Amino acid sequence: MAKEQKEHITSIGGSAVMEGVMMKGPKEIATAVRKSDGEIVLDKRAVSSLVTKYHVNKIPIVRGVFAFFDSMISSTRALMWSAEFVDLEEEESESKFDKWLSRKFGDKIKDIVIYVSLVISLVFSIGLFFFLPNLITGFLLGDAIENNLLKTLIEGVIRISIFLGYVILVSQMEDIKRVFQYHGAEHKTIFCYEAGLDLTVENARNMSRLHPRCGTSFLVFVMIISIILFSFISWSNIWIRLGLRLLLLPVVAGLSYEVIRWAGKSKSRVVCVISKPGMLLQKITTREPDDSQLEVAITSMKAVLTDNKEDDKW
Repeated sequence: MAKEQKEHITSIGGSAVMEGVMMKGPKEIATAVRKSDGEIVLDKRAVSSLVTKYHVNKIPIVRGVFAFFDSMISSTRALMWSAEFVDLEEEESESKFDKWLSRKFGDKIKDIVIYVSLVISLVFSIGLFFFLPNLITGFLLGDAIENNLLKTLIEGVIRISIFLGYVILVSQMEDIKRVFQYHGAEHKTIFCYEAGLDLTVENARNMSRLHPRCGTSFLVFVMIISIILFSFISWSNIWIRLGLRLLLLPVVAGLSYEVIRWAGKSKSRVVCVISKPGMLLQKITTREPDDSQLEVAITSMKAVLTDNKEDDKW
């Protein structure tokens, strides 16, 4: 019989990786991956947080910006580590360039690859989901509509449409379907822990795969808040328009973090309403996991727990 305790809202979060799950606890980050032979391998490292390093954990909005980069760095590092255990159909030999990089930078090469990957991801995301919708809106409407708010709303609809199209498109890939299953396993495991139940496959299996503090919901809040903030920017000059949008993106990320932080704690009717779009989108970005995937997520979760539950209290 499951041992039930008082509900506990945790700050522990994670992300799905290739054939595994990464969990970030108060002191350690753990990534569990199931190899092709069935063995579960685990990587643990101490948390290195930009939020605590620069002492911004008590500063609203600012802490959200730092937390965003923290999340991207830890997720990218975990994803790269998990990729080492995925069997490739054809193993490529190391190129001369790869050998030169290894000789030149040694053990630092992995960190360099991580930060380069982050820069490329950010440039791609900003270009596709922020600059492109703005350029499309300006091209289609021109001076036909002068109202800033109306133009920004139309831009927002185009941005959300591009984002939804992108998510639906990538969700059809077989490898991504597996990642989305592990995403569901991550959520179920966190819910199981927050419910005060023993971390077992049987208990986690009955939990919801949709979680209010998911990164998917964060992205939805980014879309909504950007519409509000960008509506104050004039459309008269394209370069000023794009420049100001770029400068406001950290503010958008910081505000989105505060909203999702509040939504994760509250169960009010208002929270239910504003969380609904993100929860609906999670029906695409998560899938029902099997028991073996839940086992991997639980392994990762247990690895970051401390003796004192207050350490990971939200």
